[in-house]
Amino acid sequence: MEELKESAESSTNSSEMPVKKETVPVGTTILMEKPFVYVLSCKFRTECCDFCFKKNVVMMKCSNCKYSYYCDKLCQKHAWPLHKQECKTLKQISPRILPDAARMLFRLIKKLENGGLTYKGYYSEKKYRMWKDLMSHYTELKNDKGRMDHISSLYAILSDVLNEDLMPNFAEFMGLYGRMCVNSFNICNQELQSLGTGIYIGASIIDHSCQPNALAIFEGTTLLIRTVEKLPYLDWLKIRISYIDVLASIEERQKELLETYYFLCDCPKCLIPENKKEVFGAVCSNPTCDNVVYIDDDTKGFKCQKCNSIFSSEFIDLFKSVVEFTEMHLRSMKNISLDLDVCKICLKRQKGLLNKYHVRHMKILDLAFEAAIDLEDFDSALEYGLELVESYNKYYPIIHPLTGLLHLKLCKLLLYKDKTVDGISHLRKASDILKITHSVNSSLYKSEVFPLIQRCKSLLNKNGIK
Repeated sequence: MEELKESAESSTNSSEMPVKKETVPVGTTILMEKPFVYVLSCKFRTECCDFCFKKNVVMMKCSNCKYSYYCDKLCQKHAWPLHKQECKTLKQISPRILPDAARMLFRLIKKLENGGLTYKGYYSEKKYRMWKDLMSHYTELKNDKGRMDHISSLYAILSDVLNEDLMPNFAEFMGLYGRMCVNSFNICNQELQSLGTGIYIGASIIDHSCQPNALAIFEGTTLLIRTVEKLPYLDWLKIRISYIDVLASIEERQKELLETYYFLCDCPKCLIPENKKEVFGAVCSNPTCDNVVYIDDDTKGFKCQKCNSIFSSEFIDLFKSVVEFTEMHLRSMKNISLDLDVCKICLKRQKGLLNKYHVRHMKILDLAFEAAIDLEDFDSALEYGLELVESYNKYYPIIHPLTGLLHLKLCKLLLYKDKTVDGISHLRKASDILKITHSVNSSLYKSEVFPLIQRCKSLLNKNGIK
């Protein structure tokens, strides 16, 4: 736990923020913060505004560097105080572009040179954090070969574009890099797709839990921390969000946290032994039996405890090969666009081997659902989405934005198939979740949920259904 930094100075935090010792209802925004430094991912630079991250069909391009795109002149004007620091550099290196991490560090160096060291990120009325309060994990970085290679690469890139007198020495650069990596948030759109990265000094006080009582969402580049549980009072030492996707086994979550943030989680979800049969289990080799069994390297001549069927070595080898095949394609689809055909092949090979809650099956099913929607294969998307609901409820908390978005998408698919009553059922579930995770005043609720409510009312009236 990082040490809290306090100040007697007052802040301009909203009066809507709960006062200490008062009950904090579920769905309360307890922090709203603009980024200290942020950057749009280069893969979205022609689709989204470099300032507000809004997606537009037509945008205007910076006439000088011809790299950054904006909604209009107003966004370009607001972006200029930050963009002017990099505009000349982006023009000079064109057609090459700065990697996202290098551009983030470039902006960070410029920010710290121009008063950033005294910036105060308030997380309550009187409490704040500053850049110096963020942990750099210098020792851990020195022992992390992968990240040291990345640091060396970024240092070489920025040394070419920054004046020598402005470039920090390597040790200082490591400190910047460490603070950036460990304290950055992925800035997501309404679909929870990551568009870029930002550092939020105040919100950096919040620790991780795989079983959180709050979550981070975004309106543009503005970060909002909202409660997903009722709290007896606001105690920042007890506020937890999830740094990672919890759709994974305990071992996988711990590995990701250790490699990315250099700590191990000790939340209740990680301390209670997981049901390995569900997370990694195979279905019984007897097709008439619904039992699930855990297969490990020592499993030989295993007998189902329910039907007494013996698992042959051929079945066990096939199960393991399908898991490896799935893992290979999950890794490949991290770096390339989703491939529905590959997902369908994986799902076909998993049938009769992996149980429905197997984490690899769920991940492929999730990707297949999104890929089917992208390709407008709505029949397949509906099939995959309906199967995902039960699995989402297994792995995610009751109130989770991904579950709310899943129900929202299922509502649209069911309405498309003229299944109004079923669609309304999912819309109710989506609304119940999203009004807590995002609020009824959020752009997501206003642009997606509310129009669907009006549409469903119209369909019910048209069909004479009350």
